Amino acid sequence: MHIPAYARDTIRAALLTRLPTSRQVGGLDCCLCNEPFGENLAVVPLGPTSTSGLFGCRPCLTRLVTRARRTRDTALADDAERANAEFETWMPIRERYLARLDSVRKAAEAVASLAEGEDTEALRVAWLLVSLESAYTWVPDTPEPPPSMDREDMEMKDGAFRLDLAMITAREAVAERLAYHLLNEAQPDDPEMCAELECEEDCSGRHDSTHIDCGPDAVFDDLAEHGITVEPPEPEHSSPRLAALLERTEADKERSPLPDVEEHAPAVLARFGIDADDTKVLVSVAAVGLVADAWREGPLDVIHAADNGPNDGEMFAQSVDLYRRACAALVSARDDGPEALLAFVAVASDVELPWAGGSRFALRMVPASAAELARHVEDRVGFTQELMREQGWRAGLLHRATSAVFKAPSHFGMPHWPGAVASAMERLPQLDRSGAPEALADLVMVEASLLKAPDQLGADALDWLSHQQLLGQRAS
Repeated sequence: MHIPAYARDTIRAALLTRLPTSRQVGGLDCCLCNEPFGENLAVVPLGPTSTSGLFGCRPCLTRLVTRARRTRDTALADDAERANAEFETWMPIRERYLARLDSVRKAAEAVASLAEGEDTEALRVAWLLVSLESAYTWVPDTPEPPPSMDREDMEMKDGAFRLDLAMITAREAVAERLAYHLLNEAQPDDPEMCAELECEEDCSGRHDSTHIDCGPDAVFDDLAEHGITVEPPEPEHSSPRLAALLERTEADKERSPLPDVEEHAPAVLARFGIDADDTKVLVSVAAVGLVADAWREGPLDVIHAADNGPNDGEMFAQSVDLYRRACAALVSARDDGPEALLAFVAVASDVELPWAGGSRFALRMVPASAAELARHVEDRVGFTQELMREQGWRAGLLHRATSAVFKAPSHFGMPHWPGAVASAMERLPQLDRSGAPEALADLVMVEASLLKAPDQLGADALDWLSHQQLLGQRAS
């Protein structure tokens, strides 16, 4: 006799009303009605095995299954009515919350646009920010959905996240506008600079301060004058203004053309020993930069830190696999156009694809962060596509290659990678490898794999190497 799952609790409750007798335990009498089993009353074992435990008869069990079915159907009907009622109440609350998020976000984007332009006076921009902050303060806390609704409402989370980003952009735009407005208002007339600046004949002698570059360390000297000591960082190899020129926001692109990458990038790459005219090397370095910009930084940090996130070895193995795919996509983009880069986007944001190096991790294990990562990858690759359309295929390579020399100078695919491997192989034999993965036993094979295909060592081996700091930095 088949006993449906929904009836098991009802049967179990009936069995526990009294202690079974020795005849019931021995399978002679029904545990429910205490009638003896025989030709007219077949025995139905209730477990734990077919020959031991408790036993019931078909009439009793049929009666209990029928009762359980009625109880279940009544509960389902009640649950459905309650769910419908909760849905009718919840949806207007949810829609009002989303509408307010959307309205305030659009207001923030408008304030940022006005602050970045020159048609609105600075005082008016300041008042716009004050009124925007008031509107943001009045946005209610995220409403809690009823029990019958999905607790993880991604549309509400996404709306709140986009609003926060828009507010950050607006605040930055207004702060920059007001800072330079105060500087320019306090700037005395200096007609003697007109010749140097090649001003128009009708110049008033007051000059804009928007493009002042005080250098990387001036702020630390200025703070010292106020009695605040902050240790300056180590000097960089190139000016941070170049990175700002190469990484424009969408708003910057709307109000001005994309930066001329060809004008700056080759000189920067030359400082790091990279010949921008060597197409093979340029593609390899650009692929490293594309993986670093579009995949490695940003939302992936949250995924990496999650309890069920990938370890350092899995991160490194996946970055190597994506580097190859980035190389292939960039080469295809030369003949097939920027749309060929979408092949890289598809793989980098695939939630079902197991990661490289024998990893069992897939992005579906962290669904909320995976959605944010997919948007991040699409945005960054979209910028490269736009740059290729505006300035050509080579400009897109130069842009991402410039990112690579700053963010991943010794990663697999970079000219310095063989040197990093050589240094690691000098130290590896000196370490205790008794607990290391078997893939690291043959040092000749390890060196060959690190040079040509690190992910073939496996994620476990790469994780061990990463924790030993053998490659100069954590492999992730």
